[in-house]
Formats: sequence, C-alpha cells, structure tokens
Amino acid sequence: MTKTCRLQDDLYTYVNQDWLEKTEIPADKPSISSFHELAEEIDEKLLHDLDLLVEKLPTLGKSPMRECVAYYQLASDQELREKLGVSPLLPYLEKVEKLQSLDDLVQQLPEWILSGMPVPFQLFVDTDMKEAQYYTLYAGAPALILPDKTYYEADNPSKEALLQVFDHMSCELLQAVGKTQEEAKELLGLAREFDRKIAPYTLSSEEAADVKRIYNPREIDTVDQYSQSMSFKQLITTLVGQTPKEIIVMEPAYYEQFQQLVNPTTFKEVKAWLYLNTLRSFTNFLTEDIRQIAFQYSQALSGSKEMTASKKQAFYLASGTFDQVLGEYYGQKYFGQEAKKNVEDMVMRMIGVYKQRLKKNSWLQQATKEKAVTKLETLGIQVGYPSKMAPIYEQLQVTSKENGGNLVSNAQRFTNQVLTYQFKLFGQQVDRDLWEMGAHVVNAYYHPQLNVIVFPAAILQAPFYDLEQHPSANYGGIGAVIAHEISHAFDNNGALFDEKGNMNNWWTPEDYETFEQLAEEMVTQFQGLPVGEKQVNGRLTVSENIADAGGLSCALEAAKTEQDVDLEAFFINWARVWRQKSSKEYQELLIAIDVHSPNYWRANKQPQNLPEFYDTFQVSREDHMYLSPDKRVTIW
Repeated sequence: MTKTCRLQDDLYTYVNQDWLEKTEIPADKPSISSFHELAEEIDEKLLHDLDLLVEKLPTLGKSPMRECVAYYQLASDQELREKLGVSPLLPYLEKVEKLQSLDDLVQQLPEWILSGMPVPFQLFVDTDMKEAQYYTLYAGAPALILPDKTYYEADNPSKEALLQVFDHMSCELLQAVGKTQEEAKELLGLAREFDRKIAPYTLSSEEAADVKRIYNPREIDTVDQYSQSMSFKQLITTLVGQTPKEIIVMEPAYYEQFQQLVNPTTFKEVKAWLYLNTLRSFTNFLTEDIRQIAFQYSQALSGSKEMTASKKQAFYLASGTFDQVLGEYYGQKYFGQEAKKNVEDMVMRMIGVYKQRLKKNSWLQQATKEKAVTKLETLGIQVGYPSKMAPIYEQLQVTSKENGGNLVSNAQRFTNQVLTYQFKLFGQQVDRDLWEMGAHVVNAYYHPQLNVIVFPAAILQAPFYDLEQHPSANYGGIGAVIAHEISHAFDNNGALFDEKGNMNNWWTPEDYETFEQLAEEMVTQFQGLPVGEKQVNGRLTVSENIADAGGLSCALEAAKTEQDVDLEAFFINWARVWRQKSSKEYQELLIAIDVHSPNYWRANKQPQNLPEFYDTFQVSREDHMYLSPDKRVTIW
C-alpha cells in the first residue's frame, strides 16, 4: 500500500498506486487490468497446452477438442498462409465483383448470409424476449465504419482522424488484392458514401443499451414492405424453413428507410461496401503483411503499440470458433471441485441476503415484493463450466492441408455450419443449460431471458476469489461480482423481465415509478464524471451502475455475517479488482460505447453510497471520498 495518497481521498488510487506505477500496458494490448492479467495467464496456459496437444494430434481420438487442436495447428501454420497469400480470399471477392445488379445479389442472399458474407442488414436467431422459452428471429442494422453513431456528428473530434486512417488502410488492402490506386480510391469513396448514408438511421450505444427500444415485433408482411427490390419474407422463409408470423425489428428507423438506402440506384455504393467489408472480414486469416495493414485502423481505435503476435492470433481464432470446447477442457483440467462448492455456497448465501433485503424493502409494495422474490427463487445458477454444449460442435471437422484444406476454407465452412444450425433453431425451445461464454473467459453474466447467472471457472480465482485470502476479501471480490449479476435481474433492463424470462410488467405502477426515479438518481450520480478529456455518460452506464451498487451492498451484508469479518479487507479487495491502465484512445472508445463506467469510478463511487465505508475508514466531510447523505443512492 502506498502512503502518498490517502484512502479517505481516493480509495482506488490508494489501493492501486504501486500497481499503476509499475505495470506497463502490453504492447499488443490497449489496456491492462485485473481481468486482463488473469486472462493473459489463462491464455498462456491454454496456448502451452495446445502446443503439446498438436504434437499428439495423430493419437487424439475423434472429439470436438481434437478438431480445436487441428484448427489451431492450421491457424499457426504461418508458412502455409504466406505461401497462399491472398489466393484463398479471391473467390469471395470475385463473387462480389461478378454482381451486375441488385437483383443478382438478391438471388444469392440466402447463400451469402449462411456463408457469413456481409449484407446491408442483419438477421439472427435469439431468445424471444416476450416468449423466452422459444427462439425467434431478430433484424438489425449493419455495423458502421466508425465505432458508434455519435462519431459521425460534425463536432466529434475523433471523426476525421479515424476516417483518415481507415481510408489509408483500406486503399492499401484493396491494392494488396489487385486493385490499382485509382480503383481503390473510387471503390473506397463509394463504400464510405453508403456508410455515411446509413449512419443516421442506426442506434447509438446509449440507445441500444435500452432493451425497450430494441424489441419491436413487426408482422412479416410489414417487414416485407420495407423493400421493393427484394422480398424479406421469401428470404426469411428460406433461411428458417418456415414463414414466421412476425420478427423482431431492433432498429425500425433503419428498415423504414431501407428502400431509400438499398435500391438499384444505390447499387454501386452497396456493391463497393460489400467488397470492402468482405476484404476486411478475412484479414486475420491471411498473411502477416495483410494483418499489419489491417492493424492500422484497430491501432488508431485502441492505441495498441503492436499487433498481436501470429501465434497468439492463431490461438484467438481457435478459441473464437471452439470457445465452448476450449472452455470445457479448461474447466475440467484446472477448476477444482472444492472451489466450485465454495463459490456455489457463496452464491446461495448471496441469494439469501438478497431475498431478505427484498422482503424488508421500504419502497416496494407487497405484491411487487412477492414477484421479485419469486424471480429470485427461480434464478438459475451455473458455476465452473457447463454440463453440456451445443451439438453443432460435433459437426465442426477440420480439413487438413494434406487434404487440400486451408485456414480460410475451414473457417468459411464452419461459419456456414454454425449459421445454418442457428437459423434452424427458430421456433424451437430454448435450452437453459447452454452457456453463451466459454469457461476459460474471465467474466460473468446474467441472462434476463433465461433468468440465469453464470460464473465461468476462469474468474473464480485471485484476486476475485482465493481460498487462501480472507473471506471478507473474497466477498469484496467474487462476492460483489456474484451479487452484481444477481442485481442485473433488477436493473433498469432486467427489471422488465419476469421469473420465466419474459418481458412482462410485474411491478405495481407506483413501485415502478419509484424505481425509475431511483435509477435516474444513479444516472445523475455518474453523469459527467471526468475521464481524461471526456465525461462518463450516466445513461449509457446506468444498468451496470445499478448492478454495481446492489452487488457491493449485498456482498457487504453477506460479509458482515461472518464471525471474523474484516471490512477493510472487503473494501480494499473491491478496489483492487478494478485496477486498470488504458491507452488514451481505448479510454475514449470505451467512454463512447461501453455500458460499464470506467473502473476508477466503479471502484470509488459505489463505496461512497455505503455508511459502512465511512465508519470503516473514518471518512469525514473534509475528505474527497465523502458524499453527503442526500446525494447517496440506494436502490437494492
């Protein structure tokens, strides 16, 4: 612990100053934090294991893990990638090149979508928010060149600098696949014009963070009328094998403008956009030179000094495709049963605390309390690694280079298999036991449509959790994470879903009005907090701030039930798990798009709402960490 900063003035810096001074951001990363440090350790461990398994590949029995190893081997074969150059990509670019009209594209749309080729809209299957036991179809807008809609505003200081880097990168990529400089500039100009036109009709990160805004059921005949140049109804019927009565349109403004954006007159712009996005989507699968060119734009966005090493990138490609497979391997090999039982006990204790807090809540009426407790009692709990994985992993089989396979051909076949599988889920019942995150990922989540909380094995270790550290420190780390995820069931988005995961108003009108007022107080508490030259967007981050507040408060109450409670250890570990250093560019990017507040404010702001923090460290009115009682926010 450093003595140059008083805890009473700045908890985060007091706890983390030594680490902040000594720790360097890795050259190939935009940021370093407790999460990233742990993730790096796990990645290195799995990378080492994969290298050993590659040597044993001929002896490995048929299994998804064997295919994961084979895919990693293929991705690691830099010699083959250099030898093939851009040739594996050319057939896909030629498909775009051969398009003569919008009708040509429309006729090929099912094939394009199932192969992962870019199209000027998004269709995907996910859990229905109103009937959470079934999968339904969602329609979204395509991704923009810049990170967020707000970047396109005239007064955004990053806009022109980022677009300049993007243009330079794009021209280099286009010339690398055979375009002349003039052809590259013309194609880029057309693609950028289409991107510029669609930006005003997409949702910003703040808008998309509000679940109510993205659930917009539309009858299939209404959706079909969004375009006179193609039949959405026919396309969707082909993809899912039946004609839905309705689909969920996430961004109505975009689809209401679709005919004006995508039509025979704009086809040249659309075609250029397709070509450039197809090229960009393959850059991590080709040569080092191509990866280096593509890195220019991600570097401008993130501030990373160096490109990820080819070996590590190969691991990321394998991990991205076989995430559940690699997670199961990690969980079975490295996650102990003692830790699993201990964490499960902590989860149950936290749920018990939450239940009592709900019952004693002073601003909820009895009817709402009973519904909230019911939701808590039906909450699914998943710890360590899943008991099953999606059957699609049994279908993914690598074609080796000896049999004519290469990284691109395998990746494209896998994409086709996965997307075909996902579209076939439409109308089927949701399997609540399937995870959406590999067990080797340092994170946790709450799924409102499933009403489950998930704690992968990777996060269940120091500094978040350690059998060797004081129980109060564990409550300040993993305990607060557990309660954070439980709190998501009652944040401004989670509160819209009932115990079955359906978007359904279970509140009395008076209670929900009070809840919205409290949520607004949380918005105000974070709105405008300084981060470098930027400021926190309290509305973008409100759901995570509500979860942080509930998580820390409930974890604190649970910690106080222990006989040897140590609240200093509790608050200090809370601050420790949020330590982070980021490049200026990455910090600015997160401020614009991340629903989480900056870690500095996550560590410092929530303790200010708790009387125990003031008592534990004798924080007085003269101290910077002091917050007057009338400005403290308590929801759960």
